[in-house]
Amino acid sequence: MPRKIIIDPVTRIEGHAKISIYLDDTGQVSDARFHVTEFRGFEKFCEGRPLWEMPGITARVCGICPVSHLLASAKAGDRILSVTIPKAAEKLRRLMNLAQIIQSHSLSFFHLSAPDLLLGMDSDPAKRNIFGLIAAEPELARGGIRLRQFGQEIIEQLGGQKIHPSWAVPGGVREALSPEGRTHIQNRIPEARTTILNALSRFKELLNNYQQEAQTFGNFPSLFMGLVTPEGLWENYDGNIRFVDSAGNIIADQLDPTNYQEFIGEAVESHSYLKFPYYRPLGYPDQSDHCNLNSGIYRVGPLARLNICSQIGTPLADVELREYRDRGKGTVNSSFFYHYARLIEILASIERIEILLDDPDLLSNRLRAEAGINQLSGVGVSEAPRGTLFHHYQVDENGLMQKVNLIIATGQNNLGMNRTVAQIARHFINGAEISQGILNRVEAGIRAFDPCLSCSTHAAGQMPLHIQLIDKNGSIVNEVWRE
Repeated sequence: MPRKIIIDPVTRIEGHAKISIYLDDTGQVSDARFHVTEFRGFEKFCEGRPLWEMPGITARVCGICPVSHLLASAKAGDRILSVTIPKAAEKLRRLMNLAQIIQSHSLSFFHLSAPDLLLGMDSDPAKRNIFGLIAAEPELARGGIRLRQFGQEIIEQLGGQKIHPSWAVPGGVREALSPEGRTHIQNRIPEARTTILNALSRFKELLNNYQQEAQTFGNFPSLFMGLVTPEGLWENYDGNIRFVDSAGNIIADQLDPTNYQEFIGEAVESHSYLKFPYYRPLGYPDQSDHCNLNSGIYRVGPLARLNICSQIGTPLADVELREYRDRGKGTVNSSFFYHYARLIEILASIERIEILLDDPDLLSNRLRAEAGINQLSGVGVSEAPRGTLFHHYQVDENGLMQKVNLIIATGQNNLGMNRTVAQIARHFINGAEISQGILNRVEAGIRAFDPCLSCSTHAAGQMPLHIQLIDKNGSIVNEVWRE
């Protein structure tokens, strides 16, 4: 008889999810699904709030990537005010976003995924965690903790606190960087750079041990999307949208991100609260057809950003990018390489920060453009650690929110994550006894994307609901479904 394997919960990710693996009569995997089981209603309960509150409200979607929402929200506010913010404010926002990339990527690699990579996919589950890593690899673990701290300290120097800083606002930012803060950051750069170069070297050594995983962890053709500069360089704060295919061909370039509805569609499936964005010109893919290469599946985040850019634009990171592409034979299609791409982006961010700190504008007091409500709609777009983030606000004449749409990076990877768990399950599960190591590989396929589920679960259309009324004996006395 057909049966089902449930992995619940998926561990070492942000948020709550489970994976269902479906077996046919012969014990072979017929399908697998990634279910996001929590629901956050930020799009709905932001309605009626003033525009000026939105950066502070949406930053509280998540404690890991509050800066990403803070900046995208402030940029949507800039649009509604119809202002060009001062150069100093833009550079300071860039500095904070680079710090956010460092702290978030460090958390993902060193805390969440390194236990798999350094201790082994088949290692003892009781020790395959950050505490086991500290015991086995104390210097690497300490370096990762210090690297994340470096990113958080930059955020604190700018915004006054490491988490949920009330700093970026429609029209600019509240405060400049102090001379003391700049000196503190500069003094931390050599250690941070050494740590990430050592981590890159260690990861490249590990690749020889994970050839099978690199071939099966979400290794499939798809599109890749992200922001690039007009010259095609790696971008993290502004720029325009580029799509490339799995062979590296540019299929759409310099798209205005504020017109996202022309090229991004949003779908829903009954098995998850996470939306399913897709590339609109190619249409929503048939989930059961895993061989269809001409579908609208696209991936975002570090893997995508390194696939779409011509180069990064900093010396050390560009050297690493060339080696990365040599190892991946051009455009990198394996989601296992998200880990590799994350490390290169940390290095690029450190280099960009070092350059920015020499800019005298960072100490300027011209930080904010003052204006009232000049547009009734605005879209703010930025690169979050996990990928391109869209905030779309519609307001009334008083600046009160009438409608909010958030397209989160994790959601844009949803089709890719579902395809990844199915690919891993088909490769490693063959009807025999299923080990903890095999189940961990299915989970690790999701961890490669570093999903942030608290950020990403909102509503498109009407939310399915199932309510059960249960008496004191545990019997169901009534139940109601809303499809």
